[in-house]
Formats: sequence, C-alpha cells, structure tokens
Amino acid sequence: MVEGEAECVHCGRVGTMPFDHNNHYHRLLLHQVPRNCGAALDVGCGTGQFARRLAHLGIEVDAIDPSKEAIAEARELSGRIAGDRSPRFQHADVTEVELPKAHYDFVSCLASIHHMPFDTVAALRDALAPGGVLVILGCYPEKTHLDWAWSLVAVPVNAVLRLAVAVRDKLRSASAATGRERVKVPVRQPAMPLVEIRREAAMLLPGCNIRRLLFWRYLLVFRNHG
Repeated sequence: MVEGEAECVHCGRVGTMPFDHNNHYHRLLLHQVPRNCGAALDVGCGTGQFARRLAHLGIEVDAIDPSKEAIAEARELSGRIAGDRSPRFQHADVTEVELPKAHYDFVSCLASIHHMPFDTVAALRDALAPGGVLVILGCYPEKTHLDWAWSLVAVPVNAVLRLAVAVRDKLRSASAATGRERVKVPVRQPAMPLVEIRREAAMLLPGCNIRRLLFWRYLLVFRNHG
C-alpha cells in the first residue's frame, strides 16, 4: 500500500484519504523493533514511509514492493531526505525472490500479506535471525458478529480522525504541499477471516501473538527464539 491511500475494508473502496489507517500504527510497529537491530526487511513497502522510519533509526533496510511505480516514487522521496540512511528499494514480488536465511533482525509487512498466499509468512519467518521479530499489520474481512461489533466502534472514530487530519492539512501553509500526484498501485480486498488467520499463523508461526486493532486491522508479532 502507498501512504496517503487507504484500503477501506469496511466500504470496499480504495481512495485518497486524509487519515491513513496504516500510518496510524507506525509507532506501535516501531515499538516491536528489537534492541541493537542491524538489518530489517519491509515487505510491500509502497512508497517507503515506514522503511524510511526504520532507516532513520540507523538500521540497514531492504524494502521491496511489486509495484514499479511505487518503488520509483520511494527512491525519489528517499533521495530528498538528507541525513537519513536511505533504504535499499527493490522492485520485486516477495513470493518470487529467495530471501537470505536467518539474516534480518526485523521483518515488517504492512497491509500487504493479503495480496499474497498467507503461507508466505514461512519465508519471512525463515529470513529472521535468532532473536529477530516479524510484525504483520494485516487486514481482515468482516465475517463474525465480533468483527461487525469492532467495525461499529471503528466507524465513528475513523470519521472523527479523518476530519481532524483534514482540518490540520488545510491549516498547513501552501508551501508545505509537494504538488506531486499520488502513485496508484494495485489493491485487493482481504478474503481470509481473522479466525482462519489465527489458525494458519499458529501452525506456521508457533508462539506468535495476534491482536485485533481498530480500523479493520490486526497486529501479528512473531519472535524467533531459535
């Protein structure tokens, strides 16, 4: 996914939104980065906002995405940031590349695992160094009464935050705007229910923790204790 574009699981539409659900959880994901993290992989990096945040921590970051346009934008945006160690952006499909074994201290996958077979997490798991952490910010469809209950809570909160961000953006000076058009990338609605995600993750990522978040998201954290 590209920052500034939100994949709306609730309404089934994708469009430019002033409040980005994925970016909202960046701080939560950064809290999972292990101490002395030296190498990280960001899967489905889009235009690279989260990858740049990782690089800003002094981490060597590999970032991949199947969208050539998104990677081109990521490289250009990263080239403008002085003082930050730029991620290494690669145009690639993670299901078609061979990831280095036991290499990364941190692997992230933001709102993109539903674009690929879920068992791709096995390759991400195997790419973790001992003590490494895999985090997945995933999307799920509403299938159960509990899913719909969380959705009812999320809708008004989402509306308030979208309004707040829209007002904030309007108050910013015109000089802060880049004038760049947003990159459009392929999107896909999630099809795998949360109960099935939990079941598959328990087999492929034993000991992982999954918790439901607002805004039609879940957080999966797996730590490689091997």
